[in-house]
Amino acid sequence: MPRWFTALFWSSIAIAAVVVGLSTWDAFSASPPDADPVRVRTVRIERDKWGVPHIHGKTDADVAYGIAVAHAEDDFRNLEEILAAVRGRAGAILGQDGAVLDYAGQVFDAQAVADRGYSSLSPATRMLVEAYAQGLNDYARSHAHEQRLQGLFPVTGKDIVAGFVLRFPFFFGMERVLGPLVEGKSPPRDAGPADERGSNGFAVSAARSDDATTRLIVNSHQPWEGGVSWWEVVVHSDEGWNFAGGLFPGAPFPLHGHNKDLGWALTVNRPDLIDVYKLTLNADRTQYRLDGKWLPLEAKRVWLRVKFGPLVLPIPRTVYRSRHGAVILNEKGGFAIRHAGIGEVAAVEQLYRMNKAKDFDGWRSVMAMQAVPSLNVIYADAAGHVGMFYNAKFPDRRPGFDWRGVLPGDTSATLWTGYRPWATNPMVVDPKAGWVANANNVPWVSTAAGESPQAGDFPAELGIETHKTNRMYRFAEEFAAINGPVSRAALLRIKFDKGYSRASPAGQWMQKVLAVNTTGKPDLAAAQALLQRWDRTVDGVGPADSLAIAVMTSAAKEVDRGEPLPPAEPRLREVVTALKATFGRLDVPLGEYQRLRHGSKDLPVYGGPDTLRAIYAQTGADGRRVANNGDGFMMLVEWPVGKAVRSRSIHQYGAATIRRASPHYADQSPLFVREEWKDVNF
Repeated sequence: MPRWFTALFWSSIAIAAVVVGLSTWDAFSASPPDADPVRVRTVRIERDKWGVPHIHGKTDADVAYGIAVAHAEDDFRNLEEILAAVRGRAGAILGQDGAVLDYAGQVFDAQAVADRGYSSLSPATRMLVEAYAQGLNDYARSHAHEQRLQGLFPVTGKDIVAGFVLRFPFFFGMERVLGPLVEGKSPPRDAGPADERGSNGFAVSAARSDDATTRLIVNSHQPWEGGVSWWEVVVHSDEGWNFAGGLFPGAPFPLHGHNKDLGWALTVNRPDLIDVYKLTLNADRTQYRLDGKWLPLEAKRVWLRVKFGPLVLPIPRTVYRSRHGAVILNEKGGFAIRHAGIGEVAAVEQLYRMNKAKDFDGWRSVMAMQAVPSLNVIYADAAGHVGMFYNAKFPDRRPGFDWRGVLPGDTSATLWTGYRPWATNPMVVDPKAGWVANANNVPWVSTAAGESPQAGDFPAELGIETHKTNRMYRFAEEFAAINGPVSRAALLRIKFDKGYSRASPAGQWMQKVLAVNTTGKPDLAAAQALLQRWDRTVDGVGPADSLAIAVMTSAAKEVDRGEPLPPAEPRLREVVTALKATFGRLDVPLGEYQRLRHGSKDLPVYGGPDTLRAIYAQTGADGRRVANNGDGFMMLVEWPVGKAVRSRSIHQYGAATIRRASPHYADQSPLFVREEWKDVNF
């Protein structure tokens, strides 16, 4: 399936010229020609010396308007593509890859779900998304030359909500279920992500630090470009919304970061939140049987508009639905899909309320809404609380069924309608060890040994993943090695760790490569001998680092998904052949082999797949690894006891990641590769 399908979420100067420093302000009032006075926005947007927008408004809605305008200034292309997907028109821009998104939107009825649920959102949330939509519309109208798709604008608040409805299921593996069913194949028993994706989050309490400071590290791993790439913003409103963090195109607020009182990091988790049902169909496949009764299979004809060269052609498709949910008909029969959060719209409500929470109890009550169906949350606050929450909207499933397999669809015994309370999820709050962490791993390793949740305390019907990442092994080993307080330097040393644990799946893969019989194969024997001397760290110091990264990358997908490891010799052969073809040697310096490239910047970058300093890459035209995923936008947030919050951040490129003419296209890249931070002027 297309990469967009995998990465689907799962998602300013219409006001002032870019300014240097924090001393120059410009006021801007905007109103569409046909607007009533309620929709007039008074917004201040200034950019610091790194081009990061600081947005000030009288109301939260004013700020959301400013977010839309500022983000469009930096990244209108991706905003337009996301909105096109939400409105079923991505195929007209992106061709067949976009049509996949349009089809998904029709299958899961995202627009209709948003329409039905919109009135259930609070007035404040509706005003927020409507103001955000207005900002996008105003920018699009005044920059018509940037639009690739006529008639897409104006968008509405319901469109913004529909974007959340559409994208969230893909964060817990919908593409790995929907794709095979459309192709007539069986879905995997473990959805998970379709490619190497991950994140890290760390928090250390003031009681465990060496300077009475609570610390949080926000360290999401996302593609460096596209519809789920991070964009940094700082917001302030007179209604008390003050937040610094990152968001994706189409989000009217930061998705993680901090306010003055608290903050959090998000990491992708892999609970089984999707159920597939084999339906019993009648002869002409117009009805399905449930509890002894024949019910009509809903059918709706839709048209996908797909770009082929200079033409956009209408392609007909039929989407089906049963009481279970969306239905895919293929040669093997009819298969219904039901997922956590089906038919609900409140994720946008919960994330907005999280931004404005004032203390731990208030934040935890917002989390109990369960509107965000997945994602681990690593939390810290000014009061010294830290926590790791395995956030998932677990269906209340009956015991006795194979919930990871294809379920019988002819009985309501498998048709769950409710959810388990959020408070019963795995979580760790204020452990004695004083630290929590997550690196897309099982929640049974969230803090020091003996203080994490125990797998035996949770029923199998939850479908919690069993996979353990190398990053999990490394943070557990590194924290365990610290006797006494955890300093800022020690925490950052863990975050930027570039090592591989022998106990991890990645370490086991290297052991398998080292066990290859290389008798009579001198080139493989030379590679193996070099790897035997490797220090298991990809920091650019040793001669084996490039070869080791290439070997790790050769099985990264199997390792990341927890699948059986492939035969080692063919993968080693491919690596050796590629390195020799490009460099004529195996002991290539890592700084020469692995690069960050963006605009005029072409820089060495260290780290590797599934290291805590995560660097994923694609092969460039010159055979080098060109980083395109992993460590990207990051934050270091600190609450010294009795003092105001302070934070630092860094982005792999800069604020204007698609505006090549901007001075902020890649101005942060040199800091990023040196593992340095810039101050957040909060």
